[in-house]
Amino acid sequence: MDTPNEIREFLTTRRARLSPDQVGLPDFGGRRRVPGLRREEVALVAGMSVEYYTRVERGNAKGVSEAVLEGISRALQLDGAERAHLSDLVRTANEGIHPGRRRSPARPQHVRPGVQQLLDAMHDVPAFVQNGRLDIIATNRLARAVFSELYVQPQRPANFGRFVFLDERAPAFYRDWDDAAQQTVALLRTEAGRAPHDRSLSDLVGELATRSEAFRTLWASHDVREHRTGVKRITHPTVGDLDLGYEAMELSSARELLLVAYTAEPGSPSHDALQLLASWTVEADGTRSTGPQERSVDHAGDLARPPQELR
Repeated sequence: MDTPNEIREFLTTRRARLSPDQVGLPDFGGRRRVPGLRREEVALVAGMSVEYYTRVERGNAKGVSEAVLEGISRALQLDGAERAHLSDLVRTANEGIHPGRRRSPARPQHVRPGVQQLLDAMHDVPAFVQNGRLDIIATNRLARAVFSELYVQPQRPANFGRFVFLDERAPAFYRDWDDAAQQTVALLRTEAGRAPHDRSLSDLVGELATRSEAFRTLWASHDVREHRTGVKRITHPTVGDLDLGYEAMELSSARELLLVAYTAEPGSPSHDALQLLASWTVEADGTRSTGPQERSVDHAGDLARPPQELR
């Protein structure tokens, strides 16, 4: 990752979305060559010289203090995810001065047996563990059934980025594909700031950028976000529409991993459909003699179908 260029483009896109009146400055009219705030306006609101802000925006982040970052964040009205991303970029820029501090390529990730036991005990709650690249690295039976479409393709681990942008099933699976695509790219962009030397992440981004014009367009927006809570609206191939709220929690033993759990509103059609899917998966899982590891990967798609179709 070209960190100075990342800083420049991130700050440029952030100020392009603001107008003078949004930051409490008078707008004297006149034609602007580019949309949004000028550098001197950002510097004024941030409480620093134009020269200093210009230096930072050009990617020269050597020695930039937390107070300076706070001023820029306040001036550009950055949210929590954006502030953290800017801090990550500046940290990486300063680490680049000392190449020996660079992170080694990411290793394969697994969860502790106790985490898998926790997932398996959540019989009526779809839940899985994902890493920052959006790989599903551990899951329970119901989550495998809910997201069975991700397991149709042979690549392992199943990855939300590949599914959203490279699988023809994705637009039918996500009832608002545009929103799912924006969220997916924003999460990957956030992870790129946290782990700029993750070779697997770089390979994934390169693959998606090469094969998907939609991904390339969204990647250029430099939007970031945190994956904490929200609603997934999907159309399951067997039980139909599901509106599932989710909560994402960091694992205390591996903070780069998130446990994501889904629920449906009690008494809603989504709740009834989820219960039906859960009962089918229990019966379908009992019809096989395969081991748990094989069930968790190779037959994930089968677990989404009614048991009569499995016999």
